[in-house]
Amino acid sequence: MLNIIIFITFYFTIIFSVLGYGYLVVNFSKKKYILTELGYVGLVGILFLIIISYISHFFVPHNYIFNSLILIIGLFLFIFEILKGKKIIEKKNIKLLILVFILLFLGIMMHKTHDDFSYYHFPYTYYLTQSDIHIGVGNFGHGFRTSSSIFYLNSLFYLPLVKYYLFQLGAILLMGFSNLILLEKIFLEIRKKKINYLIYLSLLSFVFINVFFYRIQEHGTDKSAQILILILFIELICLKNLKALSDEVFSKIVIILTLIVSFKSFYILYSIFLIPVGIYLVNNKKINIQNYLFKNFFVYFFVVTIFLVSIISILNSGCLVYPVSFTCFDNFSWSIPISEVNNMNNWYEQWSKAGAGPNFRIENPEIYIQKFNWVNHWFEYYFFNKVSDFLWGVFFVVLLFIIVFYSKNRKKLNKDNFYFEYYVILLILFIEWFYNHPALRYGGYTLIVLMIFYPLSYGLQAFKNSQKKIKKTVILLLSITAFIFAYRNIDRLFDERTIYNYKPEINIFYKVDNNHFRVEREFNKLIKNYQNCLKINYECKKNIKVNMFLNKYIFLNEKK
Repeated sequence: MLNIIIFITFYFTIIFSVLGYGYLVVNFSKKKYILTELGYVGLVGILFLIIISYISHFFVPHNYIFNSLILIIGLFLFIFEILKGKKIIEKKNIKLLILVFILLFLGIMMHKTHDDFSYYHFPYTYYLTQSDIHIGVGNFGHGFRTSSSIFYLNSLFYLPLVKYYLFQLGAILLMGFSNLILLEKIFLEIRKKKINYLIYLSLLSFVFINVFFYRIQEHGTDKSAQILILILFIELICLKNLKALSDEVFSKIVIILTLIVSFKSFYILYSIFLIPVGIYLVNNKKINIQNYLFKNFFVYFFVVTIFLVSIISILNSGCLVYPVSFTCFDNFSWSIPISEVNNMNNWYEQWSKAGAGPNFRIENPEIYIQKFNWVNHWFEYYFFNKVSDFLWGVFFVVLLFIIVFYSKNRKKLNKDNFYFEYYVILLILFIEWFYNHPALRYGGYTLIVLMIFYPLSYGLQAFKNSQKKIKKTVILLLSITAFIFAYRNIDRLFDERTIYNYKPEINIFYKVDNNHFRVEREFNKLIKNYQNCLKINYECKKNIKVNMFLNKYIFLNEKK
């Protein structure tokens, strides 16, 4: 029981600390309209901490002392915001935040983690806590070549008593604040006299996130980004509905896009959603583009974050975006050879096209991944039952919404409110996804549900329902969703108790073994050998390639 009390204390302390940094940045940016939206304040706090984490790691490890200081400062910032007495933070919003994160606390209790967690999520995050930056860590496995800002965020939660057992908290923070954003939008639309289809799209997104992504330990770096992509799309619709460019919505779009791209560089593709916004800026002569591009505080956050992510990627592997070979620089002493980059790119493609699995490899993979040679095999081994089960679940949600909002009274839909350009962009991204990397984790979840939910939410407007009925139905669906999330996680905990003898009331920590620390041991082994060589120590093994530059260790590529 003591473990749970300690965990809960750190859990909510971190949440309020993140909000403290969010308020600091929002006040400094003078974007006062964000102050009342706890969900966005939280995302801003996360983004700020990611930037702090990237910059600080050039100089210091994220150890107990550093992280405790970061946590305490954030907590004091939050308390200071409350003591201002301006009533910016409403009690009902705090109550909703606590309710959401109490429910999500079920997700932090786990024994079995994500399959990639022990492979490179934990080792990379742990490395950030043990030393300042090393150069060339990509030579210790391709997982270290594709670092994510979530690892840098999680490294700040390495704290006394809980140690490294909060390395999953980043996903919970993102899911919690995303849920708050969606709930705030739903309640805002309910208060309006004229119901907009944004309420249906926000509600569908809320239901989808909490029913389909309930296993938070499986979020990895992909599902957190896909959750934010849903919100990005909703904000783009909000921007379009205003019929004029709004600084408030534009800032929110920049914040979300920055986080998405920092989680996985691949998602830079989703920037094409900004093309309609760019066209609007160029064509509307009344709008001063400089105000949106050069005077918006969060645009600078975007530039700084992308710069930091790019620099770290180059220092890890020699590539701006690994494993895209044309972004790689082969001339660095630590660079991954271009041939190896291309092989890994082909491997990712082979795996996503069901050409490889834990127990099999397809013959002639170079031929298999070309054109549509893979389609029949993909349908047989991946579509059935992975994608088909997912589609059945989505179909059930669609059917439920049609039933609960159905009405014999209809109204004519305004075709101008359905923005075909955004649907065309969805189709383009879907085609790119299907042709190059048709695995649900690589963006498939979000693309598929948006292609279904967007027209569905627009069509649900045709049913004439009273505001009272819509409010009751919405509350009912929110309650059912919360119940399903809680039930599925509690059921998971009972399964883990049976299978792994996991008893969170005694020991809430997830399983960690020697395998989680293997890369850190290898780092230390090579560094010690390098130091022995400098001292002309008899234990020096000169065949191991390590160097030093500006007091930073460089792990050289052995193939160079």
